[in-house]
Amino acid sequence: MKGILLVNLGSPRSTAVNDVKEYLDEFLMDEKVIDYRWIFRALLVRGIILNTRPAKSAEAYKTVWTEQGSPLIVITEKIQKKLQKLVDVPVEIGMRYAQPSIEAGIQKLVDKGVTEIVLFPLYPQYAMSTTETVIDKAEEVRKKSFPNIKINYIQPFYNREIYTDCLAESIREKLPENFDALQFSYHGVPERHIYKTDPTKTCNLNDCCSRENNPSHQFCYRHQCFDVTNSVIKKLGLPKEKVMVTFQSRLGNDKWMEPYTDETLESIGKKGVKNLAIVCPAFVSDCLETLEEISVEGKEQFLHGGGENFHYIPCLNDEDRWIEVVKTLCEEKLNEFYLV
Repeated sequence: MKGILLVNLGSPRSTAVNDVKEYLDEFLMDEKVIDYRWIFRALLVRGIILNTRPAKSAEAYKTVWTEQGSPLIVITEKIQKKLQKLVDVPVEIGMRYAQPSIEAGIQKLVDKGVTEIVLFPLYPQYAMSTTETVIDKAEEVRKKSFPNIKINYIQPFYNREIYTDCLAESIREKLPENFDALQFSYHGVPERHIYKTDPTKTCNLNDCCSRENNPSHQFCYRHQCFDVTNSVIKKLGLPKEKVMVTFQSRLGNDKWMEPYTDETLESIGKKGVKNLAIVCPAFVSDCLETLEEISVEGKEQFLHGGGENFHYIPCLNDEDRWIEVVKTLCEEKLNEFYLV
């Protein structure tokens, strides 16, 4: 019997400081997120970050928390319920960090008689700290607790026409008539992550992202962000001079991909951008990084910098057109089981 497991990032159990601290510990101690040697990662995370950041993060979570709980969890559950109505196999969810865990999601499927699982990491682009860590964790869980289960992984879908069509139409419906610029803000990663995840050793961040073809593209998060942007603005018929790509959510003092979203928001008002629309296509579900970091903090930065009208375009969330994309991508992998 086959089943589907949708995997998203995860969220604290509540906005209590201790719950946020527990979540941040699991998240930031992942070597795929902060890729230092264990001792240095522990000194940074447990010696510094967890003694200063949880209270501030808890306050941020309070600004986006819903009556049902974490927006990311609630939206992922909505996706699961809508998808379940469209497919004839069991669908469950799991989170890379906190609960419901990947192991709990697999266990629910196994309890329903599932022996072959299509696991869908809900990240359009490939990165060490997203797709790669989900697959690594799922394989660790499978080998330890479910050795007889087969898992077929859905790969990043940034360049799939059905996805970029879906994203473009979603943006088109929400884009205000009068805007000076459309900003694509992607979650940032340290530049060294790009080189670490390139087995071809052909990546050069100075020039290869703009090439039509390069062996590293299938592993390069930065290229894939630009690829999504270019596909979408072409479908929307927007001139490139009205579009910008930036990267948000950097941590620490390492060199992260540029330009930075916050610095851009603070400066573009003075450069004549008074009416801004912004979208975050590294995420398919709205979460703290979109609802608080962009919609609240980002808006304040833009207005303080001389901007006048700030318009955040929500993620795909549980839009019906997006659920159809999820269904198609899952069914492709389900059918592969028959070919083995």
